[in-house]
Amino acid sequence: MANYAIVTDLNRCVGCLACSVSCKVANNVPIGNFWNKTLRIGPNPKYEGAQWPDVEMYFLTVQCQHCEDPECVKVCPTGASHIAEDGTVQIDKEKCIGCQFCAMSCPYGVRYLNEEERVVEKCTLCQQRIGQGELPQCVSQCSARARFFGDLDKGIDSFEAPWVVDITEGDPSYEKNVKTRITLKECVQEYTEEDVHHLPDVGNKPSFAYILRDRTWQGDN
Repeated sequence: MANYAIVTDLNRCVGCLACSVSCKVANNVPIGNFWNKTLRIGPNPKYEGAQWPDVEMYFLTVQCQHCEDPECVKVCPTGASHIAEDGTVQIDKEKCIGCQFCAMSCPYGVRYLNEEERVVEKCTLCQQRIGQGELPQCVSQCSARARFFGDLDKGIDSFEAPWVVDITEGDPSYEKNVKTRITLKECVQEYTEEDVHHLPDVGNKPSFAYILRDRTWQGDN
């Protein structure tokens, strides 16, 4: 079984919201709801007592973390919330009764009730796309090449994003872009294990990872 996830290089993210917007379009997310939110963290002082311009900030994308041991699956009374064969956390809408126990148990507040269908929804990691060998929409539309998709069992250095267009040479065509991949190791600046972070773990073991260098990680607050 695979263990799919997304790794985001927060030093590359510019907060353009392309991931959030493209996700809503591709997955027909209702107005007022999001599968993928982009939060601004800061500006915060670089050191105690610091004032502008000695401040720092970054953008943090928050969505379903497709946890290894998800709380939402544990509390679901019908089995609608479940771990799929590819390791992602999915919702079977035919089984969902809209009780919202899963939404209340999620540590990250990324589930919501679709008022029209009366079922709970969240990020599916674009299961319809990755099942055909494509990248999740938020990864394929990231203009900063900050987001990478892959199998945790193979290590995050192997995670992939669309090819980076070289404006001085090479083929900049759309066809080249959508069919050619670049790995995280080939694309991002060097990082250490201390630079890799996760959202708070309350026993659910979130799968998504975030790389942040030379700034103070605020994701545990």
